[in-house]
Amino acid sequence: GPAMGMAVALALLVLLTADDAVPVKHPLLNICMDAKHHKQEPGPEGKLHAQCSPWKDNACCTANTSSEAHRDQSNLYNFNWNHCGVMPPKCKRHFIQDTCLYECSPNLGPWIDQVDSSWRRERILHVPLCKEDCEEWWKDCKDALTCKENWHKGWNWATGTNRCPWGSMCRPFSKVFPRPKDLCEKVWSNSYKYSPEHRGSGRCIQMWFDPAQGNPNVAVARYYAWKKTCSLAQVENMAPERDQAVRALPWSVLAL
Repeated sequence: GPAMGMAVALALLVLLTADDAVPVKHPLLNICMDAKHHKQEPGPEGKLHAQCSPWKDNACCTANTSSEAHRDQSNLYNFNWNHCGVMPPKCKRHFIQDTCLYECSPNLGPWIDQVDSSWRRERILHVPLCKEDCEEWWKDCKDALTCKENWHKGWNWATGTNRCPWGSMCRPFSKVFPRPKDLCEKVWSNSYKYSPEHRGSGRCIQMWFDPAQGNPNVAVARYYAWKKTCSLAQVENMAPERDQAVRALPWSVLAL
């Protein structure tokens, strides 16, 4: 019943806050999604390539995946960044960083969602991306060209790589994605959500971080995992509140 749900949540909380307690593995923390190139379990990878190297202490990607993430015509998904002419390097680095986060991060558990797709069983949905990460991505890409708003689907794959669909025009990012929020949320069909929170707040996921300072996304995942656990416990605990809400309604409404 409701009390049970709350008791479970509290017991978990006690176990996680006790210093000498046996660490309980939270099902949403330190995990890899079930997707095309992900390892089954996160772990150290000594040789992660370039922009993926911040994750080397604990990664869901292999060294090979990390170097493929940097190639123009990568074997990961045969995806072509240069579908409207050459993508400027300052823009492309954000897409590489986005690929590294997606492939390597073990801190996306609270946002993993089941999908029924030919190439993966899980995806991420509504990851709250820090305001600065989103805005810099947009600023560095606003003059690059693309012909599509959602890059997950609708391409012409006839040649084995993504080409612009017939009849679509190449336009500046700033026309296709008028605001940073549009780019972050629409380009990968809501994998990210534009967060008003700032880097370092512990409330948003950073695509870019300095590994010398540690991985800031560990704490962010923990915060949202507990939020999710507690709200599930609260849902089970709703019955008493619902009765109070009914009692607070005027008689005229109840009589309807």
